[in-house]
Amino acid sequence: MPTRDDAAGAGPRMAVSLAAGLVFILLLSAPAAARPRDPRLAHVHTFAFAIGSGMLSGDLAVKFAGYDLVIVDGEYVRATQVAALHSIGCLVLGYLSVGTIEDYRWWYPLVKRYRLEYWDDWGEWYADTSRSGYRSVVTAKVAPPMLDKGLDGLFLDNVDMIADHRPQRAGMYTLVRALAALVHARGGLLFAQNGDTVVTPVLAALDGWNREDVSWTYDFDLRRYMRVPAADRLVAANALRRIAAAGLLVTATDYTRSGDIAARNESVVNACAAGAVPFVSNIGLSRLPIPPLSCR
Repeated sequence: MPTRDDAAGAGPRMAVSLAAGLVFILLLSAPAAARPRDPRLAHVHTFAFAIGSGMLSGDLAVKFAGYDLVIVDGEYVRATQVAALHSIGCLVLGYLSVGTIEDYRWWYPLVKRYRLEYWDDWGEWYADTSRSGYRSVVTAKVAPPMLDKGLDGLFLDNVDMIADHRPQRAGMYTLVRALAALVHARGGLLFAQNGDTVVTPVLAALDGWNREDVSWTYDFDLRRYMRVPAADRLVAANALRRIAAAGLLVTATDYTRSGDIAARNESVVNACAAGAVPFVSNIGLSRLPIPPLSCR
């Protein structure tokens, strides 16, 4: 069930440090973000990155009331659940990691041979996107059944792995463009996230972009939530504005400790100042803000 620790003071009322305030002032000095080129996204003011444990349980039409855009797990969501979200006016995208290989997916035996090194933080392997066989499995066998559930498109994760895996760059760009062709042929939307420095070549193929860790993040080594350094916050805000100017809907996802209202509010204000639709949860994405966070 969704937790309500974010309900009190749901507007962006702030109790933050002087450093955070200075970042906020700098962000406000930039021009407002452009409107998304796809008219369906111009009306998105709230979104939920709802792929964590328990997010697909219960009455989804009640749970996600007030949300305009919901990201669900593309494998586990059922067509009836997509329909329930559509009934309350939500756009629904299916999460699909294209830069990593997860051993709990049904398609794992088909892509196991394309594993690169193991990623300890999330317990999965980076994918060798330079191999046409891997790309074919994703585009021909994995993505179509997801879209057949009535999803409004796909949300691609770990595209940014190519920042540290240069030999996979050309293959990843080919894969993203192929998925864009597949999704757009069905009248759908394609989103990706992160990769500020490497995503530019495929911006024309995308309709939306999510930036994680704009103001608050989770440190896997220290096992605690931490404020993002001011310089990195500005880098994230500039990336959001630049990509919004390219005609994409931009969203921002931060990770905070349960009950830390000041961190939540700081994340919302900084996201909104950068022209992004905000979302704040725990690192497992199993906490749903009620009511939805918004810049309005």
